[in-house]
Amino acid sequence: MPKLTETFAKKLPHAKAGTDKYWDAEIRGLVLFVGKRSKTWYFQKDVGGQTKRILLGRFPTISAGAARQTALGFALEMGRGAGKVAQIGAPTLVAAMEVYLARPKLRSDAHKSGTRQQIELHLKDWLRLPLDEISKAMVVRRHQEMAKTPSAANHVLRSFRAIYNHARRTCDLGECPAIAIEWFEDNPDGRIINDLKDWRATIDGLDNPIHRVFYELLLFTGLRKTEALTLQWQQIQEDRIHLPMTKNGRSFDLPIFQLHHEILAPLRPLGRKWVFPSPKSVMGHITKPERLKYNPHMHRRTFATVAMEAGVLEEIVGRLLNHTPLSITGRRYVRPSLDALRPAMQMGCDELVKRTGAQW
Repeated sequence: MPKLTETFAKKLPHAKAGTDKYWDAEIRGLVLFVGKRSKTWYFQKDVGGQTKRILLGRFPTISAGAARQTALGFALEMGRGAGKVAQIGAPTLVAAMEVYLARPKLRSDAHKSGTRQQIELHLKDWLRLPLDEISKAMVVRRHQEMAKTPSAANHVLRSFRAIYNHARRTCDLGECPAIAIEWFEDNPDGRIINDLKDWRATIDGLDNPIHRVFYELLLFTGLRKTEALTLQWQQIQEDRIHLPMTKNGRSFDLPIFQLHHEILAPLRPLGRKWVFPSPKSVMGHITKPERLKYNPHMHRRTFATVAMEAGVLEEIVGRLLNHTPLSITGRRYVRPSLDALRPAMQMGCDELVKRTGAQW
């Protein structure tokens, strides 16, 4: 191990990937973390089976001499039994992400899986970095690098912000560096299916009956794409579809009628577990239905629009979509029964049948 001098620290090349660590030959516990863009001093020691790490500062703002002097002071304190008060080092992004995703109230498994996939894809080179080594300049640069997909850029860095701020509850971290980001303007798609007769012809033209039923169920329930894809037959009851966990972190029951059972009838003989089975999928169900000019979320918007045009109140449409109400009364007090929502569901479906010319 070398002696970590000013000259040695200056000459060290930045890491090509991850973080390189250089330990001092004289002061036990002094270490220089060298990342792709920064060099950071730490003092680290194992106390009672737990690693304690104290951030000393970035090089060259904190010189080698200053870092050595500070580290020596900590070494003396720990030698006198003061180690228990030392700050536990900041977790890496991957460690903080796993703790964040383990929260029992964090939405659905699909949401957790999506967050993990996005972080691992777009922030792969940060995963092993301690959170306090991820700077404002780094997050701003990464956000700009993703400018071709502004919605994805916002989503990924907001997920990073949520993970970082969750870690702040238990770690001594500064303000989240994502505060420096100028967020891209979000422009929701907003399209609906205006010509439902054309939609009917498009659906009837699909060769795969599983995909055909998938899109029909989306239109006549307003379910989210993932909610529909992962449906199991045990969730399809006589008077409802039961979703044990949804995007907003709670279960949901959607009223259904004979119409919905008739839509699903062709798939009953195809499998016992999954409503939309796929022998080629590792999951056991289809994950990528055939792409149409009418994307899955357009079906959800169309369900909501047609229901409201049929006379259903906007607030009730929101309940059928399992949206979280904006008002305190709506969130905490109002709990409409399945039977109370049934007439609204019937009105919306009747209007959709009329506009599509559907027959089952």
